[in-house]
Amino acid sequence: MIEGDDAGQRIALVEHPMQPRALAAPMHRHHREDEYSFVLEGKIGALLGDSVVIGNPGDLLFKPREQWHTFWNAGDTPARILEIISPAGFENYFRELGSALIDGPPDPQRLAALCARYELDMDMSSVPGLIQRFGVRFPGTPAAAPR
Repeated sequence: MIEGDDAGQRIALVEHPMQPRALAAPMHRHHREDEYSFVLEGKIGALLGDSVVIGNPGDLLFKPREQWHTFWNAGDTPARILEIISPAGFENYFRELGSALIDGPPDPQRLAALCARYELDMDMSSVPGLIQRFGVRFPGTPAAAPR
């Protein structure tokens, strides 16, 4: 919605639509950016370090750099968030990841190189535990049973 080039690289604004009970990402942490997720629609769950929080429309979730985190649609209806990224630049990660996913799951080496380029640590081994703990699914897989 707002590219870093349009805001002097200070911020970027990205909209994330999320399907019901969808996990947005494995546990991960950013070394360069802070993220703020403003819930527009639906119910968003987030694991911020060891704390679980639920955001409803109008809530703002802060994910500071260097903090391990993930988030998901915690409801049975679609959700949408506005992601404020500061400083800008990480919005390009989403663009590159989208290109890498066109033909299915990305090659692990290509994903590792993408994460390194954006100074992002990602723990792919966290996905099964997140699915189990929060009753979510990874995008592209069948929906989990309602909790």
